[in-house]
Amino acid sequence: MKIFDAHSDVLYKMWMDPTIDFRNSSKLHITYDQLKATGSKVQCFAIYIPEGVKPESRFEVALEMVEIFYQKVIAPFPLLKIVRTREDILSLKEGEIGAFLTLEGCDAIDQSIVKLQSLIRLGVSSVGLTWNYANFVADGVGEPRGGGLSSFGVEVVKELNNASIWTDVSHLSVKGFWDVMEVADYPIASHSNVIEICNHRRNLNKEQIEALIKKNGMIGITFVPQFLQNQGDASIEDVVKHLDYICSLGGENNVGFGSDFDGITDTTMGLENYKGYEALINKLLKHYSEKQVKKFLYDNFIENLPV
Repeated sequence: MKIFDAHSDVLYKMWMDPTIDFRNSSKLHITYDQLKATGSKVQCFAIYIPEGVKPESRFEVALEMVEIFYQKVIAPFPLLKIVRTREDILSLKEGEIGAFLTLEGCDAIDQSIVKLQSLIRLGVSSVGLTWNYANFVADGVGEPRGGGLSSFGVEVVKELNNASIWTDVSHLSVKGFWDVMEVADYPIASHSNVIEICNHRRNLNKEQIEALIKKNGMIGITFVPQFLQNQGDASIEDVVKHLDYICSLGGENNVGFGSDFDGITDTTMGLENYKGYEALINKLLKHYSEKQVKKFLYDNFIENLPV
């Protein structure tokens, strides 16, 4: 089956360790060989700027990750194609895999719409407004004051609307989430789970999930163990529980997967790397019809792309 994975941190890992080979490095959860063997059709690659990078260097680091994307992920593999739109994805030939560039946190753009526009011009097609902490756009879930969108943040979301690309609410404060719901035309949560099942600040509550569904937004269930299970080891069965819950709220057409592979140290049992999707598919087919499983894995994200 075709797979659309809405979040990974491959670029961050390759930036941290320039010796990593995307083809088959054992240091990566996602490699080209695994994508090709497991049924990937679209893989999202996030630009994530580590907190330790000085503010004046963040945009430059973002550009370095863009170069890693083009030079080390795309260039060596003719079957990997940059995609931005539904048409790009649907035009992929048999065996070709779409690579979708995203931004995780607007720390890189400082207070500059021009920097945001430049990253979009370079291929960024989904923008997460924060990581866990505050920037000039909004507060993240880890910011004690819990503020919402700034006036600049509203400007950023409107720019994303104009560019017809996703505004990603994963990592946002609760207040920021609701502010985005007021302004964004294309909101998604690329890698977030259900707080009623696992009480983690990064997860979404029932009202947030319902709001995303109402706006035709997507929720990408993530494989981060701490977001799946309150205690003990997380398993594929826990992934299914979060999926079941979102479907019970009417989200059958608004749920997919955003693994967060290569952005995590601990992994979920059976989902230690991208090849774990095979076991996940087998488990899903015991709970849902083949048509539904295809929607969760791929079709829903394609249908909910802005363009």
